[in-house]
Amino acid sequence: MSVNTEVVKDENKATNKMNNKKTKSKRSKKNNLAYWAFVGPSLFAFTLVIFIPLVLGIYYSFTDWNGISSQINFVGFENYIKAFSDESFRNSFIFTTKFTVASVIVINVIGFLLALLVTRESKISNLLRTIFFMPNLIGGLILGFIWQFIFVNVFNGIGEALGQQWLMGWLSNETTGFWGMVIIVAWQMAGYVMVVYVAGLQNVPPELNEAAKIDGANWWQRLRNITIPMVRPAFTISLFLTLSNSFKLFDQNLALTNGGPGNATQMIALNIYQTAFSLNKINLAQAKAVIFFVLVAVIGLVQVYITKKGEVEA
Repeated sequence: MSVNTEVVKDENKATNKMNNKKTKSKRSKKNNLAYWAFVGPSLFAFTLVIFIPLVLGIYYSFTDWNGISSQINFVGFENYIKAFSDESFRNSFIFTTKFTVASVIVINVIGFLLALLVTRESKISNLLRTIFFMPNLIGGLILGFIWQFIFVNVFNGIGEALGQQWLMGWLSNETTGFWGMVIIVAWQMAGYVMVVYVAGLQNVPPELNEAAKIDGANWWQRLRNITIPMVRPAFTISLFLTLSNSFKLFDQNLALTNGGPGNATQMIALNIYQTAFSLNKINLAQAKAVIFFVLVAVIGLVQVYITKKGEVEA
Protein backbone atom coordinates (compact mmCIF):
# COMPACT_ATOMS: atom_id res chain seq x y z
CA MET A 1 0.00 0.00 0.00
CA SER A 2 2.86 2.39 0.82
CA VAL A 3 4.45 1.75 -2.60
CA ASN A 4 1.18 2.55 -4.38
CA THR A 5 0.80 5.74 -2.29
CA GLU A 6 4.29 6.89 -3.25
CA VAL A 7 3.55 6.19 -6.93
CA VAL A 8 0.34 8.24 -6.73
CA LYS A 9 2.22 11.10 -5.03
CA ASP A 10 4.87 11.06 -7.76
CA GLU A 11 2.19 11.08 -10.44
CA ASN A 12 0.44 14.04 -8.74
CA LYS A 13 3.73 15.93 -8.52
CA ALA A 14 4.40 15.31 -12.21
CA THR A 15 0.86 16.40 -13.09
CA ASN A 16 1.22 19.57 -11.01
CA LYS A 17 4.54 20.38 -12.70
CA MET A 18 2.96 19.95 -16.13
CA ASN A 19 0.03 22.16 -15.16
CA ASN A 20 2.39 24.80 -13.77
CA LYS A 21 4.40 24.76 -16.98
CA LYS A 22 1.25 25.14 -19.06
CA THR A 23 0.05 28.00 -16.86
CA LYS A 24 3.42 29.75 -17.11
CA SER A 25 3.53 29.31 -20.88
CA LYS A 26 0.02 30.79 -21.19
CA ARG A 27 1.01 33.73 -19.00
CA SER A 28 4.20 34.32 -20.98
CA LYS A 29 2.23 34.26 -24.25
CA LYS A 30 -0.25 36.78 -22.86
CA ASN A 31 2.61 38.95 -21.62
CA ASN A 32 4.32 38.76 -25.01
CA LEU A 33 1.10 39.71 -26.78
CA ALA A 34 0.56 42.63 -24.42
CA TYR A 35 4.20 43.71 -24.84
CA TRP A 36 4.06 43.70 -28.65
CA ALA A 37 0.62 45.34 -28.61
CA PHE A 38 2.15 48.35 -26.85
CA VAL A 39 5.66 48.34 -28.37
CA GLY A 40 4.80 47.15 -31.89
CA PRO A 41 3.10 50.31 -33.24
CA SER A 42 5.82 52.59 -31.83
CA LEU A 43 8.58 50.32 -33.15
CA PHE A 44 6.92 50.22 -36.58
CA ALA A 45 6.56 54.01 -36.66
CA PHE A 46 10.18 54.49 -35.53
CA THR A 47 11.45 52.09 -38.19
CA LEU A 48 9.34 53.68 -40.93
CA VAL A 49 9.92 57.34 -40.04
CA ILE A 50 13.39 57.36 -38.45
CA PHE A 51 15.48 54.26 -39.12
CA ILE A 52 14.76 53.64 -42.82
CA PRO A 53 15.19 57.33 -43.84
CA LEU A 54 18.45 57.42 -41.83
CA VAL A 55 19.84 54.39 -43.66
CA LEU A 56 18.68 55.71 -47.05
CA GLY A 57 20.13 59.14 -46.27
CA ILE A 58 23.54 57.65 -45.46
CA TYR A 59 23.38 55.64 -48.70
CA TYR A 60 22.44 58.66 -50.85
CA SER A 61 25.25 60.70 -49.30
CA PHE A 62 27.71 58.42 -51.14
CA THR A 63 25.94 58.81 -54.52
CA ASP A 64 25.30 61.52 -57.13
CA TRP A 65 21.49 61.34 -56.87
CA ASN A 66 19.79 64.72 -57.26
CA GLY A 67 16.36 63.62 -56.08
CA ILE A 68 14.92 63.38 -59.60
CA SER A 69 17.16 61.23 -61.79
CA SER A 70 16.54 57.48 -62.00
CA GLN A 71 20.27 56.83 -62.34
CA ILE A 72 22.22 56.60 -59.12
CA ASN A 73 26.02 56.35 -59.23
CA PHE A 74 28.37 55.73 -56.31
CA VAL A 75 30.84 58.62 -55.81
CA GLY A 76 32.45 57.71 -52.50
CA PHE A 77 33.37 60.60 -50.18
CA GLU A 78 33.06 63.27 -52.86
CA ASN A 79 29.92 64.78 -51.27
CA TYR A 80 31.58 64.94 -47.85
CA ILE A 81 34.61 66.73 -49.30
CA LYS A 82 32.28 69.26 -50.97
CA ALA A 83 30.34 69.72 -47.71
CA PHE A 84 33.48 70.50 -45.70
CA SER A 85 34.68 72.90 -48.40
CA ASP A 86 31.30 74.68 -48.58
CA GLU A 87 31.78 78.11 -46.99
CA SER A 88 28.06 78.63 -46.36
CA PHE A 89 27.92 75.33 -44.47
CA ARG A 90 30.88 76.31 -42.29
CA ASN A 91 29.39 79.75 -41.60
CA SER A 92 26.03 78.23 -40.69
CA PHE A 93 27.77 75.82 -38.32
CA ILE A 94 29.62 78.69 -36.61
CA PHE A 95 26.39 80.69 -36.30
CA THR A 96 24.51 77.65 -34.99
CA THR A 97 27.20 76.96 -32.39
CA LYS A 98 27.11 80.57 -31.13
CA PHE A 99 23.33 80.50 -31.07
CA THR A 100 23.27 77.18 -29.20
CA VAL A 101 25.65 78.40 -26.49
CA ALA A 102 23.66 81.59 -25.94
CA SER A 103 20.22 79.97 -26.06
CA VAL A 104 21.17 77.07 -23.76
CA ILE A 105 22.41 79.50 -21.11
CA VAL A 106 19.44 81.88 -21.42
CA ILE A 107 16.79 79.13 -21.52
CA ASN A 108 18.15 77.23 -18.53
CA VAL A 109 18.69 80.32 -16.39
CA ILE A 110 15.17 81.61 -17.09
CA GLY A 111 13.63 78.15 -16.73
CA PHE A 112 15.34 77.56 -13.38
CA LEU A 113 14.30 80.97 -12.05
CA LEU A 114 10.71 80.33 -13.14
CA ALA A 115 10.81 76.95 -11.40
CA LEU A 116 11.98 78.62 -8.18
CA LEU A 117 9.14 81.12 -8.53
CA VAL A 118 6.32 78.60 -9.09
CA THR A 119 7.50 76.18 -6.37
CA ARG A 120 7.08 78.84 -3.68
CA GLU A 121 3.91 78.64 -1.60
CA SER A 122 1.40 80.75 -3.49
CA LYS A 123 -2.27 80.55 -4.45
CA ILE A 124 -1.47 81.30 -8.10
CA SER A 125 1.50 78.95 -8.53
CA ASN A 126 -0.49 76.49 -10.67
CA LEU A 127 -1.81 79.35 -12.80
CA LEU A 128 1.71 80.66 -13.31
CA ARG A 129 2.92 77.20 -14.37
CA THR A 130 0.20 77.06 -17.01
CA ILE A 131 0.95 80.57 -18.29
CA PHE A 132 4.72 79.97 -18.51
CA PHE A 133 4.26 76.60 -20.26
CA MET A 134 1.74 77.80 -22.85
CA PRO A 135 4.27 79.25 -25.39
CA ASN A 136 5.67 75.74 -25.83
CA LEU A 137 2.31 74.65 -27.28
CA ILE A 138 2.58 77.10 -30.20
CA GLY A 139 4.02 75.69 -33.43
CA GLY A 140 7.43 76.90 -34.52
CA LEU A 141 6.30 78.46 -37.81
CA ILE A 142 3.41 80.31 -36.18
CA LEU A 143 5.70 81.46 -33.39
CA GLY A 144 8.22 82.74 -35.93
CA PHE A 145 5.61 84.76 -37.83
CA ILE A 146 4.23 86.22 -34.57
CA TRP A 147 7.65 87.41 -33.44
CA GLN A 148 8.49 88.63 -36.94
CA PHE A 149 5.47 90.95 -36.68
CA ILE A 150 6.64 92.08 -33.23
CA PHE A 151 10.22 92.77 -34.33
CA VAL A 152 9.31 94.46 -37.61
CA ASN A 153 6.20 96.46 -36.69
CA VAL A 154 6.04 96.83 -32.91
CA PHE A 155 9.75 97.47 -32.40
CA ASN A 156 9.83 99.92 -35.30
CA GLY A 157 6.85 101.79 -33.85
CA ILE A 158 8.43 101.99 -30.40
CA GLY A 159 11.75 103.06 -31.92
CA GLU A 160 10.14 105.85 -33.89
CA ALA A 161 8.14 107.05 -30.90
CA LEU A 162 11.15 107.07 -28.56
CA GLY A 163 13.72 108.07 -31.18
CA GLN A 164 15.74 104.90 -30.53
CA GLN A 165 17.33 103.77 -33.78
CA TRP A 166 18.57 100.47 -32.32
CA LEU A 167 14.96 99.26 -32.00
CA MET A 168 14.32 99.77 -35.73
CA GLY A 169 15.24 97.17 -38.36
CA TRP A 170 15.73 94.52 -35.69
CA LEU A 171 16.00 91.65 -38.20
CA SER A 172 18.05 93.58 -40.75
CA ASN A 173 21.52 92.74 -39.41
CA GLU A 174 23.31 89.72 -38.01
CA THR A 175 23.68 90.88 -34.39
CA THR A 176 20.07 91.83 -33.69
CA GLY A 177 18.85 88.94 -35.84
CA PHE A 178 20.94 86.60 -33.68
CA TRP A 179 19.45 87.93 -30.44
CA GLY A 180 15.99 87.89 -32.01
CA MET A 181 16.42 84.14 -32.55
CA VAL A 182 17.59 83.70 -28.95
CA ILE A 183 14.59 85.66 -27.64
CA ILE A 184 12.03 83.65 -29.59
CA VAL A 185 13.52 80.27 -28.58
CA ALA A 186 13.90 81.29 -24.93
CA TRP A 187 10.29 82.51 -24.87
CA GLN A 188 9.12 79.17 -26.25
CA MET A 189 11.38 76.72 -24.38
CA ALA A 190 11.78 78.31 -20.92
CA GLY A 191 8.39 77.05 -19.75
CA TYR A 192 9.14 73.51 -20.90
CA VAL A 193 12.49 73.49 -19.09
CA MET A 194 10.73 74.98 -16.05
CA VAL A 195 8.63 71.79 -15.75
CA VAL A 196 11.80 69.66 -15.61
CA TYR A 197 13.31 71.86 -12.90
CA VAL A 198 10.04 71.87 -10.94
CA ALA A 199 10.18 68.08 -10.82
CA GLY A 200 13.76 68.26 -9.56
CA LEU A 201 13.00 70.91 -6.93
CA GLN A 202 10.08 68.91 -5.58
CA ASN A 203 12.45 66.00 -4.90
CA VAL A 204 14.68 68.10 -2.63
CA PRO A 205 13.98 67.02 1.00
CA PRO A 206 12.56 70.05 2.85
CA GLU A 207 14.35 68.90 6.00
CA LEU A 208 17.70 69.91 4.48
CA ASN A 209 16.61 73.49 3.89
CA GLU A 210 14.98 73.70 7.33
CA ALA A 211 18.15 72.45 9.02
CA ALA A 212 20.29 74.90 7.05
CA LYS A 213 17.91 77.75 7.93
CA ILE A 214 18.21 76.86 11.62
CA ASP A 215 22.01 76.92 11.27
CA GLY A 216 21.76 80.48 9.94
CA ALA A 217 22.20 79.88 6.18
CA ASN A 218 20.61 82.59 4.03
CA TRP A 219 18.60 82.04 0.84
CA TRP A 220 21.60 82.23 -1.49
CA GLN A 221 23.66 79.82 0.62
CA ARG A 222 20.82 77.30 0.70
CA LEU A 223 20.34 77.62 -3.05
CA ARG A 224 24.03 77.21 -3.86
CA ASN A 225 24.92 74.46 -1.39
CA ILE A 226 21.70 72.43 -1.18
CA THR A 227 19.21 73.12 -3.97
CA ILE A 228 21.51 73.27 -7.01
CA PRO A 229 23.53 70.12 -6.10
CA MET A 230 20.29 68.23 -5.43
CA VAL A 231 18.75 69.11 -8.81
CA ARG A 232 21.80 68.19 -10.91
CA PRO A 233 19.91 65.34 -12.64
CA ALA A 234 17.38 67.94 -13.82
CA PHE A 235 20.25 70.07 -15.12
CA THR A 236 21.52 67.07 -17.10
CA ILE A 237 18.15 66.51 -18.75
CA SER A 238 17.48 70.18 -19.42
CA LEU A 239 20.92 70.84 -20.88
CA PHE A 240 20.57 67.86 -23.22
CA LEU A 241 17.10 68.90 -24.39
CA THR A 242 18.02 72.54 -24.97
CA LEU A 243 21.34 71.64 -26.58
CA SER A 244 19.82 69.23 -29.10
CA ASN A 245 16.79 71.44 -29.83
CA SER A 246 18.95 74.53 -30.36
CA PHE A 247 21.25 72.73 -32.78
CA LYS A 248 18.30 71.27 -34.72
CA LEU A 249 16.26 74.49 -34.84
CA PHE A 250 14.64 74.93 -38.25
CA ASP A 251 11.06 76.22 -38.39
CA GLN A 252 11.62 79.30 -36.21
CA ASN A 253 14.70 80.18 -38.28
CA LEU A 254 12.73 79.76 -41.50
CA ALA A 255 9.76 81.84 -40.35
CA LEU A 256 11.62 84.61 -38.53
CA THR A 257 14.59 85.49 -40.78
CA ASN A 258 14.80 82.78 -43.48
CA GLY A 259 18.55 82.97 -42.92
CA GLY A 260 18.71 86.68 -43.74
CA PRO A 261 20.03 89.22 -44.17
CA GLY A 262 21.90 87.30 -46.84
CA ASN A 263 22.83 84.09 -45.04
CA ALA A 264 24.01 85.83 -41.87
CA THR A 265 21.47 84.08 -39.60
CA GLN A 266 21.24 80.80 -41.49
CA MET A 267 21.40 77.75 -39.22
CA ILE A 268 22.61 74.28 -40.22
CA ALA A 269 19.15 72.74 -40.61
CA LEU A 270 18.05 75.58 -42.91
CA ASN A 271 21.29 75.30 -44.91
CA ILE A 272 20.66 71.58 -45.44
CA TYR A 273 17.05 72.26 -46.43
CA GLN A 274 18.01 74.90 -49.00
CA THR A 275 20.78 72.71 -50.41
CA ALA A 276 18.29 69.89 -50.94
CA PHE A 277 15.20 71.71 -52.17
CA SER A 278 16.45 75.05 -53.54
CA LEU A 279 19.62 73.79 -55.22
CA ASN A 280 18.28 70.26 -55.89
CA LYS A 281 21.45 68.68 -54.52
CA ILE A 282 19.99 65.88 -52.45
CA ASN A 283 23.30 64.00 -52.35
CA LEU A 284 25.21 66.98 -50.93
CA ALA A 285 22.40 67.77 -48.50
CA GLN A 286 22.44 64.17 -47.24
CA ALA A 287 26.19 64.36 -46.66
CA LYS A 288 25.72 67.58 -44.68
CA ALA A 289 22.89 65.93 -42.72
CA VAL A 290 25.08 62.94 -41.80
CA ILE A 291 27.88 65.27 -40.65
CA PHE A 292 25.32 67.26 -38.68
CA PHE A 293 23.90 64.10 -37.09
CA VAL A 294 27.34 62.89 -35.99
CA LEU A 295 28.29 66.30 -34.56
CA VAL A 296 25.07 66.67 -32.55
CA ALA A 297 25.30 63.08 -31.29
CA VAL A 298 28.91 63.50 -30.15
CA ILE A 299 28.28 66.88 -28.48
CA GLY A 300 25.16 65.54 -26.75
CA LEU A 301 26.94 62.43 -25.46
CA VAL A 302 29.89 64.48 -24.18
CA GLN A 303 27.53 66.87 -22.39
CA VAL A 304 25.61 64.02 -20.74
CA TYR A 305 28.87 62.32 -19.70
CA ILE A 306 30.26 65.49 -18.13
CA THR A 307 27.08 66.44 -16.28
CA LYS A 308 26.47 62.85 -15.14
CA LYS A 309 30.01 62.75 -13.80
CA GLY A 310 29.19 65.89 -11.83
CA GLU A 311 26.17 64.14 -10.34
CA VAL A 312 28.32 61.24 -9.11
CA GLU A 313 30.85 63.59 -7.54
CA ALA A 314 28.07 65.46 -5.81
